[in-house]
Amino acid sequence: MKILAIVGSLRTDSYNRQLALLAKEAVGGRADFELLEYADIPYMNEDIEFPAPEAVARVREAVKSADGVWFFTPEYNHFFPGVLKNLIDWLSRPVGDAERQVLFGKPAAISGVSSGMGGTVCAQDHLVTLLSLLNMRVMNVPRLTIPNAGQQLDGDGKLALTSSKKYLERQADAFIRFLGD
Repeated sequence: MKILAIVGSLRTDSYNRQLALLAKEAVGGRADFELLEYADIPYMNEDIEFPAPEAVARVREAVKSADGVWFFTPEYNHFFPGVLKNLIDWLSRPVGDAERQVLFGKPAAISGVSSGMGGTVCAQDHLVTLLSLLNMRVMNVPRLTIPNAGQQLDGDGKLALTSSKKYLERQADAFIRFLGD
């Protein structure tokens, strides 16, 4: 089984990238877990859609080969980040005349961590709306929203999930089961 993690922040050491790496630990040997690197994706532009830019073709193949996609999103102004929207816009486009978009029917899970009190609830709700429109099979329960990230850091300032680790582990267990359904 293969899980593709898509982090909504391009920052090298973002809390959500750290959360994705902790999710990889929670999944353990039950599935291959890969973080998608997509900083090289251009802005969606129909003028360059066919043939797809090399970076777009690469991320489409990564999604196609995954059994499920796990999104880790921050919340910017009560929404998910523009870089994530741009990526999803590319992934939502048909690959060619004979092949539909690569997200269609793909199982998805959503998590997020933020330094604010609201977690990433609003961003996740908007993301669910978009992924549902694209006919992804979204695992709505459990979703994981972690507020106040600063309260769950270790001595080096890294995300340690002191009080939320059990919820991440429950979500990982649920997503593995969801992928098996």
